[in-house]
Amino acid sequence: MRELAENLMTTTAALRRVVRRRVRDTLPHAPLRPAQIELLRVVEKHPGIGVAAAARALHLAGNSVSSLVNQLVDAGLLDRRIDPGDRRAARLELTGPARDRLANWRRTRAEFVTSAIARLPAGDRDALEAALPALDRLIAAIQEGK
Repeated sequence: MRELAENLMTTTAALRRVVRRRVRDTLPHAPLRPAQIELLRVVEKHPGIGVAAAARALHLAGNSVSSLVNQLVDAGLLDRRIDPGDRRAARLELTGPARDRLANWRRTRAEFVTSAIARLPAGDRDALEAALPALDRLIAAIQEGK
């Protein structure tokens, strides 16, 4: 079981890394770090989220997320607004350029991976599709085991 876990993590990390590098090379703007993309995705999913809640969602220290927020605000990708109910708190929103950039990134990534999957033999494509529900259950099991 341990070998399966190690092989799974090595393979999925390699897949993410190679896709990220190949997609990054085709995008017209400076690449974002994976943590920056993850923060943008959290804000996209939870508009108006606070920094502390984003840190919890990402399982990162608050000061790390604050640094990411500052970088993304400076880059024009995040808006940080004062919470009217608590003037000490900030609420995060994506900017228009961030929405465009995420959409472009997703589209490019999907096109790249779709093209690669299409070049695989039918049996490999079927195996990948069959594995997705098990991977979703694995993610849920890991999340539940907090």
